[in-house]
Amino acid sequence: MIDFDKFFMQEALKLAKNAFDEDEVPIGAVVTCNNKIIGKGYNQVEKLNDPTAHAEILAITAACNFLDSKYLDKCTLYVTLEPCMMCIGAVREAQISKVVYGATDHTHKKLQENLFELQGGLMSEEASVLIKTFFKKKRLL
Repeated sequence: MIDFDKFFMQEALKLAKNAFDEDEVPIGAVVTCNNKIIGKGYNQVEKLNDPTAHAEILAITAACNFLDSKYLDKCTLYVTLEPCMMCIGAVREAQISKVVYGATDHTHKKLQENLFELQGGLMSEEASVLIKTFFKKKRLL
C-alpha cells in the first residue's frame, strides 16, 4: 500500500530543493486532489521580486487553475514548513480541507483556528535539515 502522505511530502521536498538550488528559502508545496498532484510550488520570492511568491501560494494558484475554481475544498496541501499567516489565509480562502506540513516554524506566532484539519511533523527531520543547511550556508557568505 502506498503511503500517500509520505509520497506527497517527498514531492514537496524535491521542490524545496529547487528553491535551495536557486538561493531561495527552501520551501516546497504540492496540492493534491484524489491522490493526484494538481498544483506545485516552491519559494520564488527573490526570483520574482514578490513577497507573496511563497510555495503555498504558487501551489494553490496552480491548483485553482487546474480545477478552474477558486475553491479547493476536496484538496490537501503538503508543505515542507508550517505555513505563515499569509499562506494560512490563502488556505482558508481556497477552502482547502487539510494541510500537512513537515518542519515547525518557530519564528512567529500562529493564529490557531480549527477551520481545517492540520497535521504536522511528517518528514520533519528532512525538511528541518534542508532549512537549517540553507541558513547556515547564508551565514557563511
